[in-house]
Amino acid sequence: MAIADNKVVGIEYTVKDAQSGEVIDSNVGHQPLRFITGKGQIIPGLEKEIKNMNVGESADVLVKAEEAYGQKDENAVQTLPREQFQGIELQEGMTLYGQGENGETVQVTVRSFDENSVTIDFNHPLAGKDLMFTVNVKEVRDATPEEVMTGQVAEERCQDGSCGCSH
Repeated sequence: MAIADNKVVGIEYTVKDAQSGEVIDSNVGHQPLRFITGKGQIIPGLEKEIKNMNVGESADVLVKAEEAYGQKDENAVQTLPREQFQGIELQEGMTLYGQGENGETVQVTVRSFDENSVTIDFNHPLAGKDLMFTVNVKEVRDATPEEVMTGQVAEERCQDGSCGCSH
């Protein structure tokens, strides 16, 4: 049975770079990742496949870059004057956070720098990568009207410390 929009889904997952097999992230052994279907809260290619699964079901899901974080856009690489980074101890590959044109938070990666300029990359670090998810659907429930409206999954309080809290 397909999972419809406006459901709270909890998943356990491990994601790897599909080419190298390197583990990028995993929540196995921790709290499930909970999201509301149809709200764009996880990458589209993964959500599309999860919607075809049932509680208790596991699957390996290959998500192509186009349905994950997109292809790398070389126009998203900029070189800026070093003065704009005063007070920051720069390292190649480091992630910096700044403010975009509309006040939103933007994440950039430092590609290179010298005494005059800094080259930064606005692409998501996983842009251009095909991702392999091993996913297990742990729970599915109707989202409450408040969850649907806010897009936020209500915090569930555990009673026995099984969630890893210091109950």
